[in-house]
Amino acid sequence: MSARQLVSLHRAVRDDIQDLVTRRPVPGPGLPQVDPFLFLNHHGPQTYPPNNRGLPFGPHPHRGFETVTFILEGSLAHHDSGSGASVVEAGGVQWMTAGSGLVHAELSPDEFKRTGGPIEILQLWVNLPARLKMTEPAYVPVAVADMAKSTLGDGASMLAVSGTDEAPIRPLTDVMLAIVSIKPGGRANLPAPSGRNLLFYTIGGEAEVDGEAVPEHTLARLSDGDRVEVSSESGCRILFGHAKPIGERVVAHGPFVMNTEAEIAQAVRDYQAGRFGGL
Repeated sequence: MSARQLVSLHRAVRDDIQDLVTRRPVPGPGLPQVDPFLFLNHHGPQTYPPNNRGLPFGPHPHRGFETVTFILEGSLAHHDSGSGASVVEAGGVQWMTAGSGLVHAELSPDEFKRTGGPIEILQLWVNLPARLKMTEPAYVPVAVADMAKSTLGDGASMLAVSGTDEAPIRPLTDVMLAIVSIKPGGRANLPAPSGRNLLFYTIGGEAEVDGEAVPEHTLARLSDGDRVEVSSESGCRILFGHAKPIGERVVAHGPFVMNTEAEIAQAVRDYQAGRFGGL
């Protein structure tokens, strides 16, 4: 058994979307992806005033990957062209397989726009291998009560959405994703099987790995091993996951992620022809 060691730190780049505070740790300078994790946006934390316009993510298409959205604070209303619809409240997650293509919107519920309040959201794009890129679209909302909660060590806990026996989502590929919370002075050993790429992003607070600090809003690249020894003096929250790398060519164009330029061109034609459906 060997603990993974810190290789590099990648501070999230600030890139606000209208009035929505947004940070992006990947892709970023020197870090195009963490195969199969392609893209991560961290929205908030911030507080919206009453009578606000809500989130700015109106109808838009996707093809070739999956989106996993963690609603840490606030609420999120989802609608898609595959008839998926729900409102996910704080602590919940929505898992959408774009697959062969759909159109979706992620907006604030009317009540949130009227009353305002705190909001913090993570959206992660998880790549699909070529054999699954044209799979049928799907959508699953998960309430916080349905996530798998476990105790990891002294003052640490984990809410898993996929990749454990108790987790509610059975993804198309073997992807483990969870939110790890560590109280001040706490520590934990996070299982991280050898040969799998690790996703380790500090949502809030500072973590310590391998005797080195991982500041807030930072993605840590770690060496191979079978566990992560993490602690925090002040307390922290971490987006944690791992997956076997796909190892295929990635061609991304806006909301489409495929393997070749020809497939991207076909995705654009299919969307323009209305083959993704609409809202």
